Amino acid sequence: MSFAEIYGLGVVEVPTNQPVARVDEDDQVYRTTAEKYNAVVEAIKVSYDQKQPVLVGTTSIEKSEFLSGLLTEAGVIHNVLNARQHEKEAKIVADAGKLGAVTIATNMAGRGTDIKLGGNVEFTIMEAVAADPSADPDEIRNRIETEHITDEQAVKVAGGLYVLATERHESRRIDNQLRGRSGRQGDPGRSSFFLSLDDDLMRIFGSERLEKVLNTLGMKEGEAIVHSWVNKSLERAQSKVEGRNFDMRKQLLKFDDVMNDQRKVIFGQRREIMEAEDLAEITQDMRYQVIDDLVTQFMPPKSYADQWNTEGLQSALLEGVGLEAPVVEWAAEEGVDDDIIREKLEDLGDKFMAKKAVDFGPENMRMIEKQVLLETIDGKWREHLVTLEHLRAVVGFRSYAQRDPLNEYKSESFQLFESLLDSLREQVTQVLGNVRMRSADEQQATMMLQQAALKQQMQISEELVSFNENDRSTWGNPGRNESCPCGSGKKFKQCHGKI
Repeated sequence: MSFAEIYGLGVVEVPTNQPVARVDEDDQVYRTTAEKYNAVVEAIKVSYDQKQPVLVGTTSIEKSEFLSGLLTEAGVIHNVLNARQHEKEAKIVADAGKLGAVTIATNMAGRGTDIKLGGNVEFTIMEAVAADPSADPDEIRNRIETEHITDEQAVKVAGGLYVLATERHESRRIDNQLRGRSGRQGDPGRSSFFLSLDDDLMRIFGSERLEKVLNTLGMKEGEAIVHSWVNKSLERAQSKVEGRNFDMRKQLLKFDDVMNDQRKVIFGQRREIMEAEDLAEITQDMRYQVIDDLVTQFMPPKSYADQWNTEGLQSALLEGVGLEAPVVEWAAEEGVDDDIIREKLEDLGDKFMAKKAVDFGPENMRMIEKQVLLETIDGKWREHLVTLEHLRAVVGFRSYAQRDPLNEYKSESFQLFESLLDSLREQVTQVLGNVRMRSADEQQATMMLQQAALKQQMQISEELVSFNENDRSTWGNPGRNESCPCGSGKKFKQCHGKI
Protein backbone atom coordinates (compact mmCIF):
# COMPACT_ATOMS: atom_id res chain seq x y z
CA MET A 1 0.00 0.00 0.00
CA SER A 2 2.83 2.43 0.88
CA PHE A 3 4.64 1.87 -2.41
CA ALA A 4 1.46 2.19 -4.49
CA GLU A 5 -0.06 5.28 -2.82
CA ILE A 6 3.09 7.25 -2.01
CA TYR A 7 5.57 6.30 -4.74
CA GLY A 8 3.23 4.95 -7.45
CA LEU A 9 5.15 1.67 -7.60
CA GLY A 10 3.66 -1.78 -7.98
CA VAL A 11 4.69 -4.70 -5.76
CA VAL A 12 5.07 -8.28 -6.94
CA GLU A 13 4.97 -11.11 -4.40
CA VAL A 14 7.66 -13.69 -5.13
CA PRO A 15 6.57 -17.27 -4.30
CA THR A 16 8.76 -19.46 -2.12
CA ASN A 17 11.27 -21.77 -3.79
CA GLN A 18 9.90 -24.81 -1.91
CA PRO A 19 6.40 -25.33 -0.40
CA VAL A 20 6.27 -24.04 3.19
CA ALA A 21 6.11 -26.96 5.66
CA ARG A 22 6.10 -24.77 8.77
CA VAL A 23 3.10 -25.07 11.11
CA ASP A 24 1.86 -21.66 12.33
CA GLU A 25 -0.06 -22.30 15.54
CA ASP A 26 -2.84 -20.10 16.91
CA ASP A 27 -1.86 -17.45 19.44
CA GLN A 28 -2.05 -18.34 23.12
CA VAL A 29 -3.44 -15.48 25.23
CA TYR A 30 -2.93 -15.44 29.02
CA ARG A 31 -4.39 -13.06 31.56
CA THR A 32 -1.13 -11.80 33.13
CA THR A 33 2.48 -11.36 32.08
CA ALA A 34 3.65 -13.77 34.79
CA GLU A 35 1.36 -16.53 33.49
CA LYS A 36 2.60 -15.91 29.96
CA TYR A 37 6.29 -16.18 30.89
CA ASN A 38 5.65 -19.32 32.96
CA ALA A 39 4.01 -20.90 29.91
CA VAL A 40 6.89 -19.75 27.68
CA VAL A 41 9.48 -21.35 29.98
CA GLU A 42 7.49 -24.61 30.09
CA ALA A 43 7.15 -24.72 26.29
CA ILE A 44 10.91 -24.09 25.89
CA LYS A 45 11.73 -26.84 28.42
CA VAL A 46 9.58 -29.35 26.51
CA SER A 47 11.33 -28.56 23.21
CA TYR A 48 14.73 -28.48 24.97
CA ASP A 49 14.16 -31.98 26.34
CA GLN A 50 13.28 -33.16 22.82
CA LYS A 51 16.49 -31.54 21.47
CA GLN A 52 14.40 -29.30 19.18
CA PRO A 53 16.15 -25.95 18.49
CA VAL A 54 14.16 -22.95 19.75
CA LEU A 55 14.37 -19.29 18.67
CA VAL A 56 12.62 -17.05 21.20
CA GLY A 57 11.62 -13.59 19.93
CA THR A 58 11.24 -10.61 22.28
CA THR A 59 10.42 -6.96 21.64
CA SER A 60 13.21 -5.38 23.72
CA ILE A 61 16.62 -6.06 25.26
CA GLU A 62 15.18 -5.76 28.79
CA LYS A 63 12.58 -8.46 28.14
CA SER A 64 15.15 -10.77 26.52
CA GLU A 65 17.42 -10.46 29.57
CA PHE A 66 14.45 -11.02 31.93
CA LEU A 67 13.50 -14.20 30.06
CA SER A 68 17.14 -15.28 30.12
CA GLY A 69 17.06 -15.09 33.91
CA LEU A 70 13.95 -17.30 34.02
CA LEU A 71 15.57 -19.90 31.76
CA THR A 72 18.75 -19.89 33.86
CA GLU A 73 16.65 -20.63 36.97
CA ALA A 74 14.94 -23.45 35.05
CA GLY A 75 18.33 -24.95 34.10
CA VAL A 76 17.95 -24.39 30.35
CA ILE A 77 21.25 -23.68 28.58
CA HIS A 78 20.74 -20.86 26.08
CA ASN A 79 22.27 -17.92 24.17
CA VAL A 80 21.06 -14.30 24.28
CA LEU A 81 21.25 -12.21 21.12
CA ASN A 82 20.62 -8.46 21.27
CA ALA A 83 22.37 -5.19 20.44
CA ARG A 84 24.84 -5.70 23.31
CA GLN A 85 26.29 -8.83 21.64
CA HIS A 86 26.63 -7.37 18.14
CA GLU A 87 30.16 -8.76 17.72
CA LYS A 88 28.94 -12.35 18.26
CA GLU A 89 25.63 -11.85 16.46
CA ALA A 90 26.41 -13.85 13.29
CA LYS A 91 27.91 -16.72 15.32
CA ILE A 92 24.93 -16.95 17.70
CA VAL A 93 22.42 -16.90 14.83
CA ALA A 94 24.42 -19.46 12.85
CA ASP A 95 24.26 -21.87 15.81
CA ALA A 96 20.53 -21.27 16.47
CA GLY A 97 19.58 -24.26 14.29
CA LYS A 98 21.79 -26.76 16.09
CA LEU A 99 20.32 -29.73 17.92
CA GLY A 100 18.99 -28.63 21.33
CA ALA A 101 20.00 -24.97 20.88
CA VAL A 102 17.92 -22.29 22.61
CA THR A 103 18.42 -18.71 21.41
CA ILE A 104 16.73 -15.60 22.79
CA ALA A 105 16.74 -12.67 20.35
CA THR A 106 14.99 -9.36 19.85
CA ASN A 107 12.71 -9.52 16.81
CA MET A 108 15.02 -7.30 14.75
CA ALA A 109 18.31 -9.03 15.62
CA GLY A 110 20.34 -11.31 13.39
CA ARG A 111 18.24 -10.98 10.25
CA GLY A 112 21.30 -10.93 7.97
CA THR A 113 22.35 -14.52 8.74
CA ASP A 114 20.62 -17.74 7.71
CA ILE A 115 19.48 -20.18 10.39
CA LYS A 116 20.22 -23.62 8.93
CA LEU A 117 19.08 -26.82 10.61
CA GLY A 118 22.03 -28.59 12.19
CA GLY A 119 24.08 -25.38 12.29
CA ASN A 120 25.95 -23.37 9.68
CA VAL A 121 28.59 -25.56 8.00
CA GLU A 122 30.81 -22.70 6.81
CA PHE A 123 31.03 -21.11 10.28
CA THR A 124 31.91 -24.47 11.83
CA ILE A 125 34.62 -25.14 9.21
CA MET A 126 36.14 -21.66 9.72
CA GLU A 127 36.29 -22.22 13.48
CA ALA A 128 37.85 -25.68 13.08
CA VAL A 129 40.52 -24.40 10.66
CA ALA A 130 41.33 -21.46 12.96
CA ALA A 131 41.63 -23.82 15.95
CA ASP A 132 44.04 -26.20 14.12
CA PRO A 133 45.90 -24.35 11.31
CA SER A 134 48.20 -27.34 10.68
CA ALA A 135 45.33 -29.69 9.78
CA ASP A 136 44.24 -30.37 6.20
CA PRO A 137 41.32 -27.99 5.35
CA ASP A 138 39.77 -30.47 2.89
CA GLU A 139 39.79 -33.22 5.50
CA ILE A 140 38.18 -30.87 8.04
CA ARG A 141 35.50 -29.87 5.52
CA ASN A 142 34.65 -33.49 4.63
CA ARG A 143 34.41 -34.49 8.29
CA ILE A 144 32.23 -31.53 9.29
CA GLU A 145 29.92 -31.87 6.26
CA THR A 146 29.37 -35.57 7.09
CA GLU A 147 28.59 -34.71 10.71
CA HIS A 148 26.28 -31.91 9.60
CA ILE A 149 24.15 -34.28 7.49
CA THR A 150 23.55 -36.43 10.59
CA ASP A 151 22.80 -33.39 12.78
CA GLU A 152 20.43 -31.88 10.18
CA GLN A 153 18.46 -35.11 9.95
CA ALA A 154 18.23 -35.30 13.76
CA VAL A 155 16.87 -31.73 13.94
CA LYS A 156 14.27 -32.51 11.27
CA VAL A 157 13.14 -35.56 13.24
CA ALA A 158 12.84 -33.34 16.34
CA GLY A 159 10.45 -31.05 14.40
CA GLY A 160 12.78 -28.42 12.92
CA LEU A 161 13.27 -24.91 14.28
CA TYR A 162 10.61 -23.76 16.75
CA VAL A 163 10.03 -19.98 16.66
CA LEU A 164 8.40 -18.83 19.89
CA ALA A 165 7.41 -15.15 20.09
CA THR A 166 6.61 -13.56 23.44
CA GLU A 167 4.66 -10.58 22.09
CA ARG A 168 2.98 -9.28 18.96
CA HIS A 169 4.61 -6.33 17.23
CA GLU A 170 2.61 -3.34 16.03
CA SER A 171 3.57 -4.29 12.46
CA ARG A 172 2.57 -7.66 11.00
CA ARG A 173 5.65 -7.41 8.80
CA ILE A 174 7.96 -7.83 11.84
CA ASP A 175 5.91 -10.81 13.09
CA ASN A 176 6.04 -12.46 9.68
CA GLN A 177 9.79 -11.90 9.46
CA LEU A 178 10.19 -13.67 12.80
CA ARG A 179 8.02 -16.59 11.68
CA GLY A 180 10.02 -16.77 8.46
CA ARG A 181 13.20 -17.68 10.35
CA SER A 182 11.72 -21.17 10.58
CA GLY A 183 10.78 -23.47 7.69
CA ARG A 184 13.30 -22.14 5.15
CA GLN A 185 13.63 -24.02 1.84
CA GLY A 186 10.83 -26.46 2.74
CA ASP A 187 12.34 -27.49 6.10
CA PRO A 188 9.96 -28.54 8.89
CA GLY A 189 9.27 -26.14 11.71
CA ARG A 190 6.60 -24.42 13.76
CA SER A 191 5.83 -21.02 15.22
CA SER A 192 3.57 -19.71 17.94
CA PHE A 193 2.92 -16.46 19.80
CA PHE A 194 2.47 -16.30 23.57
CA LEU A 195 0.55 -13.15 24.60
CA SER A 196 -0.94 -11.63 27.73
CA LEU A 197 -3.63 -9.05 28.35
CA ASP A 198 -0.90 -6.71 29.67
CA ASP A 199 0.86 -6.52 26.28
CA ASP A 200 0.84 -3.14 24.52
CA LEU A 201 -1.04 -4.41 21.47
CA MET A 202 -3.60 -6.23 23.62
CA ARG A 203 -4.40 -2.97 25.43
CA ILE A 204 -5.10 -1.41 22.03
CA PHE A 205 -7.22 -4.44 21.21
CA GLY A 206 -9.33 -3.85 24.35
CA SER A 207 -7.95 -6.18 27.01
CA GLU A 208 -10.23 -4.79 29.77
CA ARG A 209 -13.40 -6.05 28.08
CA LEU A 210 -11.76 -9.37 27.30
CA GLU A 211 -10.64 -9.79 30.92
CA LYS A 212 -14.22 -9.27 32.14
CA VAL A 213 -15.39 -11.99 29.77
CA LEU A 214 -12.69 -14.38 31.02
CA ASN A 215 -13.57 -13.72 34.66
CA THR A 216 -17.24 -14.35 33.87
CA LEU A 217 -16.38 -17.66 32.20
CA GLY A 218 -14.37 -18.67 35.29
CA MET A 219 -11.02 -19.05 33.53
CA LYS A 220 -8.39 -20.55 35.85
CA GLU A 221 -4.87 -19.22 36.41
CA GLY A 222 -2.41 -20.51 33.84
CA GLU A 223 -5.07 -21.31 31.25
CA ALA A 224 -4.82 -19.76 27.79
CA ILE A 225 -7.27 -18.73 25.11
CA VAL A 226 -6.41 -20.50 21.89
CA HIS A 227 -8.81 -19.75 19.03
CA SER A 228 -8.57 -18.57 15.45
CA TRP A 229 -10.89 -15.61 16.08
CA VAL A 230 -8.34 -14.19 18.54
CA ASN A 231 -5.73 -14.25 15.74
CA LYS A 232 -8.08 -12.44 13.38
CA SER A 233 -8.97 -9.84 16.00
CA LEU A 234 -5.31 -9.21 16.75
CA GLU A 235 -4.54 -8.83 13.06
CA ARG A 236 -7.35 -6.26 12.82
CA ALA A 237 -5.83 -4.37 15.74
CA GLN A 238 -2.42 -4.52 14.03
CA SER A 239 -3.91 -3.28 10.76
CA LYS A 240 -5.43 -0.30 12.60
CA VAL A 241 -2.04 0.62 14.08
CA GLU A 242 -0.35 0.11 10.71
CA GLY A 243 -2.96 2.33 9.04
CA ARG A 244 -2.37 5.05 11.61
CA ASN A 245 1.41 4.83 11.14
CA PHE A 246 0.95 4.90 7.37
CA ASP A 247 -1.16 8.07 7.57
CA MET A 248 1.52 9.68 9.75
CA ARG A 249 4.25 8.79 7.23
CA LYS A 250 2.10 10.02 4.35
CA GLN A 251 1.42 13.33 6.10
CA LEU A 252 5.12 13.69 6.92
CA LEU A 253 5.96 13.11 3.27
CA LYS A 254 3.57 15.88 2.22
CA PHE A 255 5.44 18.29 4.51
CA ASP A 256 8.75 17.06 3.08
CA ASP A 257 7.48 17.63 -0.47
CA VAL A 258 7.00 21.34 0.30
CA MET A 259 10.62 21.63 1.43
CA ASN A 260 11.81 19.45 -1.46
CA ASP A 261 10.24 21.77 -4.07
CA GLN A 262 12.09 24.72 -2.54
CA ARG A 263 15.29 22.66 -2.34
CA LYS A 264 15.10 21.97 -6.09
CA VAL A 265 14.86 25.70 -6.85
CA ILE A 266 17.78 26.63 -4.58
CA PHE A 267 20.02 23.78 -5.72
CA GLY A 268 19.16 24.53 -9.36
CA GLN A 269 20.28 28.13 -8.92
CA ARG A 270 23.40 26.98 -7.09
CA ARG A 271 24.34 24.60 -9.90
CA GLU A 272 23.84 27.35 -12.50
CA ILE A 273 26.16 29.63 -10.51
CA MET A 274 28.83 26.94 -10.17
CA GLU A 275 28.76 26.12 -13.89
CA ALA A 276 28.57 29.72 -15.13
CA GLU A 277 31.74 31.40 -16.38
CA ASP A 278 30.50 34.99 -15.98
CA LEU A 279 28.02 35.97 -13.28
CA ALA A 280 27.85 39.68 -14.11
CA GLU A 281 24.39 39.33 -15.64
CA ILE A 282 22.98 37.51 -12.58
CA THR A 283 24.40 40.06 -10.13
CA GLN A 284 23.15 42.88 -12.40
CA ASP A 285 19.59 41.49 -12.29
CA MET A 286 19.82 41.26 -8.50
CA ARG A 287 21.09 44.84 -8.28
CA TYR A 288 18.30 46.13 -10.55
CA GLN A 289 15.70 44.34 -8.42
CA VAL A 290 17.11 45.81 -5.20
CA ILE A 291 17.16 49.30 -6.74
CA ASP A 292 13.60 48.85 -7.99
CA ASP A 293 12.42 47.77 -4.51
CA LEU A 294 14.13 50.74 -2.86
CA VAL A 295 12.68 53.24 -5.34
CA THR A 296 9.21 51.73 -4.86
CA GLN A 297 9.61 51.96 -1.07
CA PHE A 298 10.80 55.57 -0.88
CA MET A 299 9.05 56.92 -4.01
CA PRO A 300 5.70 55.07 -4.14
CA PRO A 301 4.02 54.86 -7.59
CA LYS A 302 1.38 57.51 -8.37
CA SER A 303 2.62 59.71 -5.53
CA TYR A 304 3.49 63.41 -5.68
CA ALA A 305 7.07 64.70 -5.57
CA ASP A 306 6.54 66.27 -2.14
CA GLN A 307 5.67 62.79 -0.82
CA TRP A 308 9.00 61.28 -1.89
CA ASN A 309 11.60 60.46 0.76
CA THR A 310 14.65 61.19 -1.38
CA GLU A 311 17.03 61.56 1.57
CA GLY A 312 15.99 58.13 2.88
CA LEU A 313 16.47 56.63 -0.59
CA GLN A 314 19.92 58.20 -0.88
CA SER A 315 21.10 56.75 2.47
CA ALA A 316 19.50 53.34 1.71
CA LEU A 317 21.33 53.18 -1.64
CA LEU A 318 24.62 53.98 0.05
CA GLU A 319 24.10 51.28 2.68
CA GLY A 320 22.45 48.57 0.55
CA VAL A 321 24.11 49.03 -2.86
CA GLY A 322 27.21 51.07 -2.08
CA LEU A 323 26.09 53.85 -4.47
CA GLU A 324 26.68 57.52 -3.72
CA ALA A 325 23.84 58.89 -5.85
CA PRO A 326 22.65 62.54 -5.82
CA VAL A 327 19.01 61.48 -5.57
CA VAL A 328 17.94 64.73 -3.88
CA GLU A 329 19.32 66.83 -6.79
CA TRP A 330 17.81 64.51 -9.40
CA ALA A 331 14.39 64.71 -7.76
CA ALA A 332 14.56 68.53 -7.83
CA GLU A 333 14.90 68.57 -11.62
CA GLU A 334 11.87 69.47 -13.74
CA GLY A 335 9.79 66.57 -15.12
CA VAL A 336 11.57 63.83 -13.17
CA ASP A 337 9.49 60.83 -12.06
CA ASP A 338 10.27 57.53 -10.35
CA ASP A 339 11.00 55.74 -13.66
CA ILE A 340 13.68 58.30 -14.59
CA ILE A 341 15.24 58.01 -11.13
CA ARG A 342 15.23 54.22 -11.51
CA GLU A 343 16.98 54.37 -14.91
CA LYS A 344 19.61 56.82 -13.63
CA LEU A 345 20.33 54.60 -10.62
CA GLU A 346 20.67 51.50 -12.81
CA ASP A 347 23.12 53.31 -15.14
CA LEU A 348 25.09 54.62 -12.16
CA GLY A 349 25.17 51.11 -10.65
CA ASP A 350 26.49 49.62 -13.92
CA LYS A 351 29.28 52.21 -14.13
CA PHE A 352 30.09 51.72 -10.43
CA MET A 353 30.48 47.92 -10.82
CA ALA A 354 32.33 48.26 -14.14
CA LYS A 355 34.94 50.49 -12.45
CA LYS A 356 35.19 47.98 -9.60
CA ALA A 357 35.79 45.16 -12.12
CA VAL A 358 38.64 47.19 -13.66
CA ASP A 359 40.19 47.82 -10.23
CA PHE A 360 40.06 44.15 -9.22
CA GLY A 361 40.65 42.71 -12.67
CA PRO A 362 37.99 40.77 -14.64
CA GLU A 363 39.21 37.35 -13.44
CA ASN A 364 39.29 38.35 -9.76
CA MET A 365 35.88 40.00 -10.02
CA ARG A 366 34.31 36.83 -11.46
CA MET A 367 35.83 34.81 -8.62
CA ILE A 368 34.55 37.28 -5.99
CA GLU A 369 31.03 37.25 -7.46
CA LYS A 370 30.91 33.44 -7.49
CA GLN A 371 32.23 33.14 -3.94
CA VAL A 372 29.83 35.76 -2.55
CA LEU A 373 26.83 34.19 -4.32
CA LEU A 374 27.58 30.64 -3.16
CA GLU A 375 28.35 31.60 0.44
CA THR A 376 25.22 33.75 0.69
CA ILE A 377 22.97 31.05 -0.81
CA ASP A 378 24.36 28.41 1.56
CA GLY A 379 23.99 30.59 4.63
CA LYS A 380 20.47 31.76 3.78
CA TRP A 381 19.35 28.20 2.95
CA ARG A 382 20.61 26.87 6.29
CA GLU A 383 18.73 29.61 8.14
CA HIS A 384 15.63 28.85 6.06
CA LEU A 385 15.74 25.14 6.95
CA VAL A 386 15.91 25.95 10.68
CA THR A 387 12.94 28.32 10.31
CA LEU A 388 10.92 25.64 8.48
CA GLU A 389 11.69 23.11 11.23
CA HIS A 390 10.42 25.56 13.85
CA LEU A 391 7.32 26.24 11.74
CA ARG A 392 6.61 22.53 11.36
CA ALA A 393 6.95 22.03 15.12
CA VAL A 394 4.16 24.53 15.92
CA VAL A 395 1.90 24.51 12.85
CA GLY A 396 -0.04 21.53 14.20
CA PHE A 397 -1.69 23.84 16.75
CA ARG A 398 -3.50 25.60 13.88
CA SER A 399 -5.90 22.63 13.82
CA TYR A 400 -7.45 23.98 17.06
CA ALA A 401 -8.59 26.98 15.00
CA GLN A 402 -10.17 24.65 12.40
CA ARG A 403 -7.34 25.25 9.93
CA ASP A 404 -5.53 22.57 7.97
CA PRO A 405 -1.92 22.48 9.28
CA LEU A 406 -0.60 21.30 5.89
CA ASN A 407 -2.20 24.20 3.99
CA GLU A 408 -0.97 26.64 6.64
CA TYR A 409 2.52 25.19 6.35
CA LYS A 410 2.47 25.47 2.55
CA SER A 411 1.28 29.08 2.68
CA GLU A 412 3.75 30.28 5.29
CA SER A 413 6.69 28.33 3.88
CA PHE A 414 6.05 29.95 0.49
CA GLN A 415 6.10 33.40 2.11
CA LEU A 416 9.32 32.47 3.93
CA PHE A 417 10.85 31.29 0.65
CA GLU A 418 10.01 34.59 -1.04
CA SER A 419 11.62 36.40 1.89
CA LEU A 420 14.66 34.17 1.44
CA LEU A 421 15.02 35.18 -2.21
CA ASP A 422 14.57 38.87 -1.38
CA SER A 423 17.16 38.79 1.40
CA LEU A 424 19.51 36.82 -0.87
CA ARG A 425 19.38 39.57 -3.52
CA GLU A 426 19.82 42.29 -0.92
CA GLN A 427 22.81 40.67 0.81
CA VAL A 428 24.64 39.79 -2.43
CA THR A 429 24.14 43.32 -3.76
CA GLN A 430 25.25 44.85 -0.47
CA VAL A 431 28.42 42.73 -0.20
CA LEU A 432 29.44 43.26 -3.84
CA GLY A 433 28.69 46.97 -3.59
CA ASN A 434 30.82 47.47 -0.49
CA VAL A 435 33.73 45.20 -1.39
CA ARG A 436 36.87 47.20 -2.18
CA MET A 437 40.62 46.96 -2.65
CA ARG A 438 42.75 47.31 0.48
CA SER A 439 44.93 50.38 0.70
CA ALA A 440 48.70 50.09 1.14
CA ASP A 441 48.40 51.07 4.81
CA GLU A 442 45.75 48.40 5.45
CA GLN A 443 47.85 45.73 3.71
CA GLN A 444 50.88 46.72 5.80
CA ALA A 445 48.82 46.59 9.03
CA THR A 446 47.56 43.10 8.14
CA MET A 447 51.10 41.89 7.47
CA MET A 448 52.26 43.26 10.83
CA LEU A 449 49.46 41.40 12.64
CA GLN A 450 50.37 38.16 10.88
CA GLN A 451 54.04 38.58 11.75
CA ALA A 452 53.17 39.27 15.41
CA ALA A 453 51.01 36.12 15.56
CA LEU A 454 53.80 34.06 13.95
CA LYS A 455 56.36 35.45 16.42
CA GLN A 456 54.10 34.57 19.36
CA GLN A 457 53.65 31.04 18.03
CA MET A 458 57.42 30.59 17.66
CA GLN A 459 57.93 31.85 21.20
CA ILE A 460 55.42 29.26 22.52
CA SER A 461 57.23 26.53 20.58
CA GLU A 462 60.56 27.57 22.10
CA GLU A 463 59.04 27.42 25.57
CA LEU A 464 57.76 23.90 24.89
CA VAL A 465 61.21 22.82 23.71
CA SER A 466 62.82 24.21 26.87
CA PHE A 467 60.25 22.45 29.11
CA ASN A 468 61.88 19.93 31.43
CA GLU A 469 59.53 17.64 33.31
CA ASN A 470 61.99 17.19 36.19
CA ASP A 471 63.00 20.89 36.45
CA ARG A 472 60.16 23.01 37.84
CA SER A 473 62.07 26.22 36.96
CA THR A 474 61.33 25.56 33.25
CA TRP A 475 57.57 25.34 33.85
CA GLY A 476 57.07 29.09 34.20
CA ASN A 477 54.19 30.24 36.41
CA PRO A 478 50.95 29.01 34.75
CA GLY A 479 47.59 29.37 36.44
CA ARG A 480 45.79 26.21 37.55
CA ASN A 481 43.16 26.58 34.82
CA GLU A 482 45.63 27.54 32.08
CA SER A 483 47.09 25.08 29.57
CA CYS A 484 49.95 22.96 30.87
CA PRO A 485 53.36 24.17 29.52
CA CYS A 486 54.22 20.58 28.51
CA GLY A 487 51.94 20.96 25.46
CA SER A 488 49.55 18.11 26.32
CA GLY A 489 46.50 20.36 25.81
CA LYS A 490 45.21 19.60 29.33
CA LYS A 491 44.72 22.15 32.08
CA PHE A 492 47.77 22.61 34.33
CA LYS A 493 45.84 21.37 37.40
CA GLN A 494 44.97 18.13 35.56
CA CYS A 495 48.51 17.56 34.21
CA HIS A 496 51.85 18.52 35.79
CA GLY A 497 50.14 20.74 38.34
CA LYS A 498 48.00 17.86 39.65
CA ILE A 499 48.23 17.62 43.44
